[in-house]
Amino acid sequence: MHREELQITQDQTTESVILMRIFNSIVHKWWLFCIVGLVGGIIGFIYAKLQKPVYESYLSFALDEGGSEGGASGAMGLAAQFGISIGGSQDVFTGDNILEIMQSRRVIERALLSVDTFDNKPMTLIEYYLQNNPRKNKEVNIHFYPGEQRSSFSYLKDSILYNTYLEFKNYHITARRPDKRLNIYELLVTSRFEEFSKVFTDKLILETNSFYTEIRSKKSKETLEILEKRVPDMKEKLDATITSKAAIQDANLNTAFENARIPLLKQESNGQVYAAAYAEMFRNLELARFQYLKSIPLMQVIDNADYPMKKIKMSKLKTAIIFSVMAAFIFLVIFIIMNFFRFRAS
Repeated sequence: MHREELQITQDQTTESVILMRIFNSIVHKWWLFCIVGLVGGIIGFIYAKLQKPVYESYLSFALDEGGSEGGASGAMGLAAQFGISIGGSQDVFTGDNILEIMQSRRVIERALLSVDTFDNKPMTLIEYYLQNNPRKNKEVNIHFYPGEQRSSFSYLKDSILYNTYLEFKNYHITARRPDKRLNIYELLVTSRFEEFSKVFTDKLILETNSFYTEIRSKKSKETLEILEKRVPDMKEKLDATITSKAAIQDANLNTAFENARIPLLKQESNGQVYAAAYAEMFRNLELARFQYLKSIPLMQVIDNADYPMKKIKMSKLKTAIIFSVMAAFIFLVIFIIMNFFRFRAS
């Protein structure tokens, strides 16, 4: 027992001596750490200088989501009997869902496949992006030509498009709502090319507006289309009844028996029913048109993504300091480990 305690005491003394010797070595070789830190700072300065700037576009817009309330109760009569629904809740498409739509795969891929003019020639945005980022497309020779059908893409082409979408969603696109009390949103896009940042921002907001309008007004539009088809049909039936009634009257100008008036009375009854139905459906059609126009959201751009874009570039001084501290710290860890084993072995 006494020997074990003595051994532990000796080990503790040895480790204390080793740590003291390491500390003394660090103090005596302070100049070496300064050199390593200086070299790291120079490397950081050169690295920051060689980095290309990133351009950030900024666009803000106000959103009036439209409405679906009102007018529905007035159209519940005959329209409901025909299986038609006017209005209804659209809460699923309200609020911050516009931010998710803006960053959805469908909208971003549509923006990437849209066409604009670069270097005086039409080109899809993804084609321009890949051409100016050779490492993104260096393994395969894939091109995205204007007017090419999305359904004709190969699996490899779809994969490149999908990976580009993920890159933009995770690293290049920021969509936010700064103040939850206001319906004002902001869109920021970053890339190494100023022109591309602007064009992509404009295309993205255009595709977002188009898709958001489509899903917000889809139900009202379908109702309107159904009524626009059924109202003319009802009008044709009413006209046919009037024509048939006139023909029966011409054929029975001097009826001696009341029984001969039955076809005429039937046509008069049908005419009254069709006239009432046509009037109600026409009223519902006007309500549906109003409801459709009311359901269309308004996206009003406040600040366009105009030139010049915000230029983001690494600070040379800040990068040099970070690299210098990191280099000195890494060298310190290596120095301590090497000297610890060296002193322990001796």
